[in-house]
Amino acid sequence: MAEYPQDRRDGESEYHGAPARAMPLTAAEDRQWATLAHFGGILGCLPSLLIYLVFRDRGPFTAQESKEALNFTLPPTAAAVVCNILALIPVVGNVFAVLATLVWIALTVFSVIAGIQVNRGQPYRYRYNLRLIA
Repeated sequence: MAEYPQDRRDGESEYHGAPARAMPLTAAEDRQWATLAHFGGILGCLPSLLIYLVFRDRGPFTAQESKEALNFTLPPTAAAVVCNILALIPVVGNVFAVLATLVWIALTVFSVIAGIQVNRGQPYRYRYNLRLIA
């Protein structure tokens, strides 16, 4: 093991030569990242996707909740993107702009509700969820 951080081999942490990204999350960190995965739904499916890909092997609660958040946010994000593209059409574009706004408001409300519950340490299941990612 290297004595100084600059002498470490690439990707090696100071804990017995284990790669830094393989270190398991503490219970508090696990709950924090799970909560952020749900709150990230305000921005669409990208935050929950990133959290799922990075932290799924490091914390069981984060893996479960980020997958749940990703499954929930994926269809509305796709619908909002399509509505925003269709909002560029003259005459009927305003209808699609309103629909995109309503989708975003619903996604925000459900994501905040889920994030609050998960922050309390309780798992959350969205009532209407396609569960595309198993």
